[in-house]
Amino acid sequence: MAGATDGSTVDAGEVARFSALAEEWWDPRGKMAVLHKFNPVRLAYIRDALCRHFTRDAKRIDSLSGLRILDIGCGGGILSEPLARLGARVVGADPAAPNIAAAAIHAGEADVAVDYRVTTAEALADLGERFDVVLAMEVVEHVADLALFVRRCAQMVDPGGLMIVATLNRTIKSFALAIVGAEYILRWLPRGTHQWDKFVTPNELEIALARNAMRVVDTTGVVYNPLADCWQPATDIDVNYMVVARHAQ
Repeated sequence: MAGATDGSTVDAGEVARFSALAEEWWDPRGKMAVLHKFNPVRLAYIRDALCRHFTRDAKRIDSLSGLRILDIGCGGGILSEPLARLGARVVGADPAAPNIAAAAIHAGEADVAVDYRVTTAEALADLGERFDVVLAMEVVEHVADLALFVRRCAQMVDPGGLMIVATLNRTIKSFALAIVGAEYILRWLPRGTHQWDKFVTPNELEIALARNAMRVVDTTGVVYNPLADCWQPATDIDVNYMVVARHAQ
């Protein structure tokens, strides 16, 4: 695929695009504003899924204590930090050095411990890294090789562990809302943030996971509520959706 190198899941064009936004990551009113609004619903989904699976109390402020989590494609760390605040041992990985620099600076200022690394899924897998949970949130629609990316991520999930993915469905509705609406009309995202042909259907994602001993155990849609000006879980998976997959071994 365009932008990829042999044996790599990294799309160089995507890395360059997000590197250029590095200084915007922690500005809730900047170019990442929509991601900041999206963050609470995905954080709650992750926390609740992990607490159910690992038998934790979701109400505790240290509900994820001791769990080793990989946030692959972590960007500026806006998800890694709150997970670490819940007690998780978080590795935040991103191939874009400017993103990791922005993430590390913010974590230092906030006094939150996150192990940030400029690296890729395949490099971590080659090192033999293992995690209780691997997160790929808003990442799979940006990689150069979906099957390879899922395979390398799945290799890092401990037996009985989880992989959680958030992405965009490839439907006419998602083209209208996530690209035409979000990028060209509402200007929520910079133009060119997404490529519709790289969106991933739930069936495609489930097949890729199943080929790597990962079984989908939960799926939820996420929709925007304009009256409340927030994102919320929904049964509608036509545009944004998240899945939880459990290591079958």
